[in-house]
Amino acid sequence: MLKVWNRYRHNLLAVSGLAFILLLIVIAIFARQIAPHNPYTMSTAARLTGPSSSHWFGTDQFGRDILSRIIYGSRISLQVGIIAVGFSFIVGTVMGVIAGYSGGWVDSLISRITDVLFALPDILLALVIMAILGPSLNNLMLAIGIVYTPIFSRIARGAVLNIRDSLYIEAAYSMGVKKIKILWHHILPNILSPLIVQVTLSFAFAILSEAALSFLGLGVSPDTPSWGIMLSSAKDWMELSWWTAVFPGIAITLAVFSFNSVGDGLRDVLDPRTGTGN
Repeated sequence: MLKVWNRYRHNLLAVSGLAFILLLIVIAIFARQIAPHNPYTMSTAARLTGPSSSHWFGTDQFGRDILSRIIYGSRISLQVGIIAVGFSFIVGTVMGVIAGYSGGWVDSLISRITDVLFALPDILLALVIMAILGPSLNNLMLAIGIVYTPIFSRIARGAVLNIRDSLYIEAAYSMGVKKIKILWHHILPNILSPLIVQVTLSFAFAILSEAALSFLGLGVSPDTPSWGIMLSSAKDWMELSWWTAVFPGIAITLAVFSFNSVGDGLRDVLDPRTGTGN
C-alpha cells in the first residue's frame, strides 16, 4: 500500500482530485455546520440576489441561498455515488466472477444479459427504469446501479478468464482446495485492481447521471437541494442571473473531474501494462 501511495503522489492531478474528494466528503458530513443558511428557507426580498457578503453565491428565484444548497447537494451526490456504485460493484462483480469461473451455459447466459444492457445507451436505460419505477431518490440510485452493473460484470469476467488457468489455481485444485476458497482467497484478490479503478470512474458517471436525471425531472423531488435540480430550475433564469446556473455547474464539473483524475491515477499505478505498477 505504501509503495502504491509513493507512486500515486507523484501524479499532481490525481492528488488534487483526491484532495477535492476528501473536501467534498467533509462538506457533506458537516453540511449543517458549514452551510451559512438553511437551504430550504425562502425569502421574497432576496429573490435572485447576486453574489454578496451575505450570499456568496447569490440566491435563486425563491430567495434560497445557492451556496447552502450546493453544500447540501453534495450529500445527495455522494449518497447516490456510494449506494449506486456499491450496488453495481457487488452485483456486477458476482455476475462476472460466476460467468468467468463457471464457463459453459452460465457464462453464455450472463454474457448475453450484459450484452443486452450494453446495447442501450446509459442515460436511455436509466430513463426507462425511472419511467417504470417512478421518480424518487431510491429509484434513482437503483436505476444508476443497474446501468453500471454490466461494466463491472464484464471487467470481472475478463479478469477471471485471465487467471482461471494459472498454475497457482491449478495447484490449489490439485491440493483439494474447495472452489469457494479458491474464489475468495486466490481469484478475488487478484482481480480487484481493475475493479477499484472502475469504482472511482463510475462515481463520476453516477454523479453526472444523477444531475442529468434530476435535471429532466426524474430524480429527487423539486425542493431537494440537488445540483441537477438547481440547474433545472436555473435554466429559465440564467440570462438574468447567471449565478443560479454557473455555481451548481462548477460543483458538478469539479466533482466529476476529481473522480476521473483519481481513477486515471489509480489506473496508472495499478495497471501493470502502463509500466508503473511494477
